[in-house]
Amino acid sequence: MNISRRHVIQSTGAAALLAGIGQRAWAQAIDSTKVIAGFAPGGTADIVSRRVADKLHPGYAKSAVVENKTGAGGQIAVQFVKNAAPDGATVLLTPMSMLGIYPHTYKKLPYDPVADLTPVSAAAIFDYGFAVGPMVPASVKTVPEFLAWCKANPGLANFGSPAAGSSPHFIGSLLGRAGNVDLRHVAFRGTQPAVLDMIGGQIAAVSGPTGEFTQHVAAGKCRLLSTSGPKRGKFTPNTPTLVEQGFKDMAFTEWFGFFLPAKAPQDVVQRLNAGIRSALASQDVIDGLAVSYLEVAPTSPAQLAAMLKADTELWGPLVKAVGFTPEG
Repeated sequence: MNISRRHVIQSTGAAALLAGIGQRAWAQAIDSTKVIAGFAPGGTADIVSRRVADKLHPGYAKSAVVENKTGAGGQIAVQFVKNAAPDGATVLLTPMSMLGIYPHTYKKLPYDPVADLTPVSAAAIFDYGFAVGPMVPASVKTVPEFLAWCKANPGLANFGSPAAGSSPHFIGSLLGRAGNVDLRHVAFRGTQPAVLDMIGGQIAAVSGPTGEFTQHVAAGKCRLLSTSGPKRGKFTPNTPTLVEQGFKDMAFTEWFGFFLPAKAPQDVVQRLNAGIRSALASQDVIDGLAVSYLEVAPTSPAQLAAMLKADTELWGPLVKAVGFTPEG
């Protein structure tokens, strides 16, 4: 069950090498482009979208803006881009889950991740975190202790995630199964709304991208009990992984990727890829994403397509093995 960082092809160095491409051959910039993010403002998807969009002009587009089209666990954003003209003016930024996991958890999707989208470049990789808020006693410092508390307090045993059927939902459900606890799931439109309910004492815990908890952990409003990577994260060296805490088969990382609608012209794909690579090679973007515990990871379109294929094939049997459904 280990999604390692094998997917990322030494691409940060490649991005630095290609950083100047956007200044060389792309004089014919399109008038404007919209980057569509499927989750709420302030979350990691929104942050990646805005950091990159700020760098897409004037090289790729004369202007670039971000639009947050939330709902249906990120599906609305994907469907919106699917239905857009393939002229490069509408770009999707999405986590892997909406494309690699949803086909296994939803009987009907309003899009085909392969047929309806054109891969452009991965953007960043990240670990997930599992955090608890003030509803959970301060004495609870590990995931096993949280599960034990849930057993003793079944009426409060719940967790939130950014979307039903997403990786964070899946991780929380697996933890409940591992601890033989009825850990009820609450789906939100993005991780930040879930975190706000958690620190407000409305729900016990949240499973989501580690960077979503940063400011709230620093303010003492919630506690990060674990991270999901195969080893301790670069940004969370003092937080033990799920593997370290006894969940030996639970090691997960995820990526954000940029996509265009299907049938996008190859010259547009390559121009956007160059613009994204150039943006992700900028030190201010690297540093800005690091604040949210995101590591830049640009790729070629073919590499992103291969990453999606590998993750789709990986998650299929895992979802089937645990009997996961979006309603569960």
